[in-house]
Amino acid sequence: MTNDLDRLKAALSAATPPIDGDAKARAMMLAEKSFAASQETAPATRPIHNRPEKPAGFVTGVFKMFAKTKLRPVLYATSSLAVIGLGVFLVLPMDQLKSPSMLEKSDKARSQTEAPVDRVIADQSRPETEQATVTGLVRQQSVANASTLSVKVKRAQEMPAPMPMFEVEQDGIAANLVDTERFANADPSPLKITSESPVSTFSIDVDTASYAYIRSAINNGSLPRPDAVRIEEMVNYFPYDYAAPPKGEAPFATTVAVFQTPWNKDTKLVHIGIQGQRSAIDTRPPLDLVFLIDTSGSMQDRNKLPLLKQSLRLLLGRLGASDRVSIVTYAGSSGVVLEPTSASDQASILASLDRLEAGGSTAGQAGLQLAYAQAEKMHSDGRIGRILLATDGDFNVGISDTEALKKYVEQKRETGTYLSVLGFGRGNYNDALMQALAQNGNGTASYIDTLSEAQKVLVDQASGALFPIANDVKIQVEFNPSMIAEYRLIGYETRALAREDFNNDKVDAGDIGAGHTVTAIYEITPVGSPALKADPLRYQTPANSDPSVELGYLKLRYKAPGQSESRLIETPISDSTAAPDTEARFSAAVAGFGQLLRGDTKYLGDWTYQNAIALAVEAKGADPFGYRAEAVSLMRLAGSLAK
Repeated sequence: MTNDLDRLKAALSAATPPIDGDAKARAMMLAEKSFAASQETAPATRPIHNRPEKPAGFVTGVFKMFAKTKLRPVLYATSSLAVIGLGVFLVLPMDQLKSPSMLEKSDKARSQTEAPVDRVIADQSRPETEQATVTGLVRQQSVANASTLSVKVKRAQEMPAPMPMFEVEQDGIAANLVDTERFANADPSPLKITSESPVSTFSIDVDTASYAYIRSAINNGSLPRPDAVRIEEMVNYFPYDYAAPPKGEAPFATTVAVFQTPWNKDTKLVHIGIQGQRSAIDTRPPLDLVFLIDTSGSMQDRNKLPLLKQSLRLLLGRLGASDRVSIVTYAGSSGVVLEPTSASDQASILASLDRLEAGGSTAGQAGLQLAYAQAEKMHSDGRIGRILLATDGDFNVGISDTEALKKYVEQKRETGTYLSVLGFGRGNYNDALMQALAQNGNGTASYIDTLSEAQKVLVDQASGALFPIANDVKIQVEFNPSMIAEYRLIGYETRALAREDFNNDKVDAGDIGAGHTVTAIYEITPVGSPALKADPLRYQTPANSDPSVELGYLKLRYKAPGQSESRLIETPISDSTAAPDTEARFSAAVAGFGQLLRGDTKYLGDWTYQNAIALAVEAKGADPFGYRAEAVSLMRLAGSLAK
């Protein structure tokens, strides 16, 4: 027996390609953890009767087959793959093997693999050794479950090399997830020389998805990916107490402050704050809301569909009897779960939500089409139509190309129905797609990782998310080259516009909802400052030597809801000697924090997480909901994780 096993081991070793040492060590560690956990909870394996008394005969027979066949190398390789496949099964967590996002590649592939499952279940005559193996792996589960698992293991073995993995907490248990997440971001805004490019133009942004995602990553013990960090969404996550616009005038007011940069004594920050009108909830128009809910297999995790249901329950509490709700789902197929129903009939709405289960692939195209059809059916004058898409962003059936989806949503927004997006979960989170849908659907993008975040987005800020007061809001700043040598916009990389787009009313931009605040921050370098990064050009005409009291000029364009022609607001930017308030300084602390997370530190000098913490604590100000205190805690955790 010993000789036979040695010979088999030698043959398999010769046919097995070399294994990366680091990968092997990681795999063994995960296997040991999995085995230890199973020993604590799993019952004893069911006894196997009539087991052959001399297993050496089996091994000897295998070698005789190897010796006689002309396809010996092929058999060796096949055996090696089988062993490797078994190792993959032992190392991968069970939840990962079960995940449809990994295993269900397409409807066709699923139909090809599920059909044999029934045949295997019906086959009660398979060899006892096979039954014993399956029984041991699934710890006394049913034959049907064991058979299904065998098929899923086979699919996992056929997949490409594993993607990077991370851990999240689920019911107090750390679960390894394959990281296939995609983010919409761009390189940091470059430093501009004022004499060459004095004008900066961008669309406003009131999304907050990036901050919530960053919080989720840090709270789970890891720094976020740099491309997941959008500084403008971090800064705009917090409510600010800016001056409100006078009643009867423009729908929002602007506040501008200029003060020394916290991370560079030789530069200054231009802080722009915009405050939207606060509309009374009882005077708003009635709302027609379509919940478009992803019920695909990837949504089965606790922090996805179950959290989604709880979140929408909170929103229902903000709706009135004149509002109507419809529910559309999409997975392997799409359908209307709830026809338009008065929001006062919460029993029917909640019953429809409770019946939702996760399963199938993600037919996002069909779901979108059906949701817009429902919205159009509900549409009537004097009412506001909104689609609220709740998903992890995984569209793998129908239109899955981002550009095609953008064009589709752009066409539909012209009907007056806007699309907002709620993101859920980790692992296959598709931020890039959700940003594209929200930006082109005239809606907002949020990420919900906790019920507290759902409360903030769907209850505290419901009026801002659902009821716009201004559309296509654009900002343009012209800096005075006599006063400002260089400048850079912090954040807003994905919202940049061409200079000529500012006056073009056909170019789409962001929307401001009731009560929304928008914050933008420029770092500027005064003329003559030792902080200058670029040398002056040799043949350039010198800037006007007669300095003006204006550092620059701020212009905003917006459209009133339902209007096609924009309106203009203009504000000069002066070099104020007044000390900045807590709102400006706290937002600067968050902007510095975001640059640290992105690794964009070339403008920060020696500024650290500790500096960001000190400034945020000093400028925390009024914090009725604890959002700013939470930000300080995240800074502390990030500082520890970065060491």
